[in-house]
Amino acid sequence: MALKSTIYKANLQIADIDHAYYADHALTLARHPSETDERMMVRLAALAFNAYKLQSECNGDGTLAFGAGLSDVEDPDVSLTDFTGHKRLWIEVGQPEDKPISKACNKADAVLLYCFAHSADIWWKGIETKLTRLDKLQVWRIPSVTSQALAKLAQRSMQLQATIQEGVLMLGDGANTVDIEPVRWK
Repeated sequence: MALKSTIYKANLQIADIDHAYYADHALTLARHPSETDERMMVRLAALAFNAYKLQSECNGDGTLAFGAGLSDVEDPDVSLTDFTGHKRLWIEVGQPEDKPISKACNKADAVLLYCFAHSADIWWKGIETKLTRLDKLQVWRIPSVTSQALAKLAQRSMQLQATIQEGVLMLGDGANTVDIEPVRWK
């Protein structure tokens, strides 16, 4: 018998000072049985970092949503889709192979990859030359200490506040706050 995803609910209040974007998002995250709290929370942080694009690229007329993620490699972890169904933004989390990233660059206007594990530095050294030709791709590194701290915020029902200022995301639940400052690799 196959294991089912665990459902998490998050009310995310975003105050993106850098982009003058202020909104509340009621989110449902389906955590695949093989996904960790750390990876799930990095997905949520990636959405928070890019939520302003819902307004700046789609004038508020689009959908910012979590994809099937680990359940379907053809579906992004997070995406921004305009009202015509066109993918404006494709976000992946982790350390994927180069071929799925290349395919994503053909399907979306922009592709962002957020890597976070201890082994990300080794992964990047092995794949960097294969990804340099992809103009639509940005690769971001979230420090492992930060992603591990994010995992501690994971609850089945979350009330989270996200403040983005000077490229730093401060994500908190009222009791604990994690400062996330990703480093751009590409």
